Formats: sequence, C-alpha cells, structure tokens
Amino acid sequence: TYTYKQEVATRCHERRLVPWKIFHAIDGPVFIVCIEQDQWARLLEFMGNPDWSLLDVFVDQTSRAENQDMVHMFVQEFVGTWHAMDFYHEAQKHRVCVAPVLSVSALGDTPHLLERDFFNDVQGTKYLAAATLRNSGRAGNSLAAPQIGAHTHEVLDEARATLVDGATSSSHSKSSQSHLDSGKKPLDGIRVLDMTWAWAGPFCTMNLAHMGADVIRLESEVRPDLYRRLSIFPADMDEGINRSGMFNQWNQGKSSIGVDLSKPAGIELVKSLVAESDVLVQNFATGVMERLGLSYDVLAAINPRLIMASVSGYGQVGPWKEYIGYGPAMPPLTGLSAATGYVDGAAQEIGLSMPDPTAGITAAWEIVAAITRRDQSGRGDHLDVSLWEATAVLNMEAWMQYALTGTEPKRQGNGSQTMCPHGIFPCRSNNDEESWIAIACESDDLWQKLAPCISDELLTDQRFTGFKARKQNEQVLNETLSVWTATQDRYALANHLQSVGIAAYAVMTTKDIVDNRQLGARGFIEWLDHPEVGRRAHTGIPWRFRHRKNGVQKPAPCLGADTVSCLRTLLAMDDAQIERLIEDGVVSVGDREGIKQQLGPTTGSE
Repeated sequence: TYTYKQEVATRCHERRLVPWKIFHAIDGPVFIVCIEQDQWARLLEFMGNPDWSLLDVFVDQTSRAENQDMVHMFVQEFVGTWHAMDFYHEAQKHRVCVAPVLSVSALGDTPHLLERDFFNDVQGTKYLAAATLRNSGRAGNSLAAPQIGAHTHEVLDEARATLVDGATSSSHSKSSQSHLDSGKKPLDGIRVLDMTWAWAGPFCTMNLAHMGADVIRLESEVRPDLYRRLSIFPADMDEGINRSGMFNQWNQGKSSIGVDLSKPAGIELVKSLVAESDVLVQNFATGVMERLGLSYDVLAAINPRLIMASVSGYGQVGPWKEYIGYGPAMPPLTGLSAATGYVDGAAQEIGLSMPDPTAGITAAWEIVAAITRRDQSGRGDHLDVSLWEATAVLNMEAWMQYALTGTEPKRQGNGSQTMCPHGIFPCRSNNDEESWIAIACESDDLWQKLAPCISDELLTDQRFTGFKARKQNEQVLNETLSVWTATQDRYALANHLQSVGIAAYAVMTTKDIVDNRQLGARGFIEWLDHPEVGRRAHTGIPWRFRHRKNGVQKPAPCLGADTVSCLRTLLAMDDAQIERLIEDGVVSVGDREGIKQQLGPTTGSE
C-alpha cells in the first residue's frame, strides 16, 4: 500500500473485506471470511436471507467495510445459536469459508488429517509429517532425531570413499564449476505453466522465477485474478487490472498468456503448452482441474515428465477436500489462533495471512526436489500441497509441546516461555506516528547488561534476579522498561542494545522497509519499471548468489502481454492461427494496438 497508494499500513483494526473475523458459537469460537461478493451472498442464503441484508449499507464490499460493526453484530447473532462444529460443516455445505478455532490437541484427532496420513509415529510419539503428498504417498520418517555423533563414522567413511575415487570427484567438481561459471540460475531451462491466483500459488511460482525458471501465467480476461482486482492501485492513476500493487508484487519475473478456459479451444491450448513444459502449478479449488478436463492423469498422458503441483486449502484427497480454505482460515484450524492473544484473553487472528506464502514456498521447494528426482527417474510427479498442513508444520513448536508433555501452549501476548523481558515497547516519536522497539533478553548474563542501561538499581532488585523471578514479575518489569524506552529514539536505542549483545531492533513501517539502507544495499528493495504504473519499489529476492546474476528478471506482466510471442515460440503458430484464436475469444492479448503492429494491420478489425 505504501509504494502504490502512499499509505503506511497500521495494525488491523478494520478489514477491507467483511466479514473477516472470529465469532463465538455456543461452545467455542469460529472464523468466517468472505473474500468475494458471491461468498457473501451464499452466507446470507445460509442465514435465511434476513431482512437487514437488504439495506444499502451491506450491498457491496466497500459498504460492508464502512459498516463492519453492524455486519459483525448481525452475523454474531446468527453464529451464537450454533455449536461450532455444526456451524462449520453446515457453512461449508453452502460454500462459505468457515473454520473452527481448534486447540493443538484437537488437531491430532481431525478425521481429514488422519485420512491424509499427516501424522508419523516415531518411537511412540506422534509427529507431524511433511506437508506434501506425492504420487508415492506421504514423505514420512520413522526415525527419531539422531544422538550427537551417532553418524560420525558413517559420514567420515563415505567422505573417504569419495576422496579415493578421484576421477569421479574431479569430474563432479569440474561440472559444478562449469555451471557456476556460466552464470546460470538453478532453474534456467525449466518452463513453468502458472495457473494460480491470489497469493499462495503466485508466491510459489514467483520464487521459481527468481531461481531462473521461465514462468508463464495462464490467466483469464473474463475473470481476472483476485489480486488484479484488489483495490491497491496507484493513488495518482485510475484503477486497472494491470495496476494492482498486490498482483505486481507477487508476480514478478513472469510472462502472461490470456486464455479463456470456458472454451474447448482454450483447454486444448493448455494441453499443447503442457507438452512443451516441465512444471504446472495450480491453486484452484479442489476438483476444478478435473472438471476442466485437466487432471494430472490427463496431463501426464500428454507429458509423462510433467511435475504438477496442486495447492489448496485442504488438499486433493480427504473427506473435507472440497471445503473452502483460504489462508486466513488456516491459523484457526492449526492451533495458531488458539495460542495467539493476551494472557487470559480470547483467541486472536495472527493478522497477516502467513499460510499463503508458507504453502507457496513449501510447494516451490517440493517442485525443486521433484525436478531432482525426475532427473534420476525420468518420471514426473503430482504434488498435493495443503495450506492446512503447511501451516500446522509452521506451528511445530506448539505441536511438539503437546505431543511430548500433553499440555497446550498458553496465550502470552508478546511474551516468551524462555526469555524475559521479551516484547514490543514504546519509543519517543518526533511526530504523531507511533514508534516502537522489539527487545528480547535471552539469558541472565544479558539481563546483567540490559539492567544498568535502564537503572543501576535494577541489578540488585530481587524481583528481577534470575529468569524465574523476572517472569513472575513480568508485568511490572514491562512497565518499568516501557517508561524508559518511551524516552528513547528507536534506532539509537536498538544500535546501543545491539552493541552490548542484546537482541533488539526498531519496529519498522512499510515506509521504513523501503527506505532501509541494509535492505537496499542487498538489492532486496527492487525498483521495477512497469509498463502501466511506472517505476515503483517492490520487495525482491531474499537471497543472493555469489557466482550468478542477482535481481528480479522483470516486472509483473500485463494480462495477455506475452500471448503472441509465447504462441509463436512454444507452439510454432503463425499469425493467421493466432489471429483466429483472438477473434474467437480463446486468447486475449492485452494491448490490442500493439498486437496489431505485431500481427499485421487486419488484426483486431471489427
């Protein structure tokens, strides 16, 4: 929002999309989110189309956002008459995205996850498995974590054998060095068809593009990506499907073919592209690809080496596979929401929809692993990535606490079970904006360094001598710390605390991130020149190669901008064939005037 709308994001007191909230059923909390207008209509149908829903203040997303307190009041009245799990299953029958706020212990008894073999038994302890199902099944592990030094001899023996085989070692070394010297990125030469939308899928394919893959979006002009429509448009421009900051952020480095999948010729076009590709990534609702005639079995018959990754809320198999599961609904399902909140407070959302990029990066690394396996076997694979499972793995610490001790993690605000003080504290502000610093003191030795920075008296204060004492008096300690930090500049204080070994840093706004010298020096802030929105800052690649070219390949594409060039290059189509597809509405080309120049003066004639 900052680089496009010149707005500095603040904490989520209000949502643009409403409802998006935890509500309270008779026996526990449930989460509801309506991303699209038709989902709101289905929620109203589930509620019996109450009279209040006809009021103008609820007619569209903008109106509901402006009157969200009223929306929440009416929805809460309805939810409060249901038991949580009954409400969950009934709402899902109406295709409304609802999720119960589960405890960590309830996670292990969930029928859907049990049927998907999401749990491993390792020496009597139930562990979470890998967050991906393959054609061969779940990648499991029946071995416990190793004891220190358990494999020393085995590893050394293997290393000695490798050194003895000098020819193989030398050959491998020369091959690796040659690849590095070429400057190629790891996925150069890999072509990816991107049939994704919103965040999880595009985040996956963006990272594949960052690793050098040729990523081609297959997208619809009839129903554009949600993120192309999301109202984060430049403040100084009219809205447009190529101007959304959210879309342009998560689709860097890609090309775009506009194709209408409602037309049989569009489906055949996809199949032709599959024959020329290595990977296909899709995150439609479970069952959509099958209904389109583009199931993995169909596509693998065309290209047996194809690696297909399907990213969805609940996965491709299991009793709840067709339930709607957006990223914001996953923390409630995994115990994250149950463990998030203030001491003695209610369960809370985690704010940011972390499950989307979590599932996206899970899919990206699984694809890289599948490419490696394909190099050895010659066979492709179908990867089933579930947002629910990827998020549960993210919450591994809470799960292991329950699995090993039988206890649930407790809500503790910004506190920590192992560090004190640990939290976010106010700092001096030179204007009306808030100013904060994060401080984490991980040992008694570091407390001895932090205390005199605040007051010499704290060193001998028995309330704070030792971790146990500090934890028992945490509220008083936090209040004392806050009084001190409120007089300090956040950056100067962070630098001082860092200099004595204490983990501390200024809490940064989106503007601070764009202006940060460290991130800029590493090339993480990318100023990309987009054909419609011009030069704007985006977050880029969070890693750097030593011997390869760094940086984003190109800005996000305009819809259909690469249709002509891709059809020519990949499918050897001539201008007449492409023009026929355009006239029949099978493909779209974005800038029609530009395409006229490419195909000839008759293209696009009325």
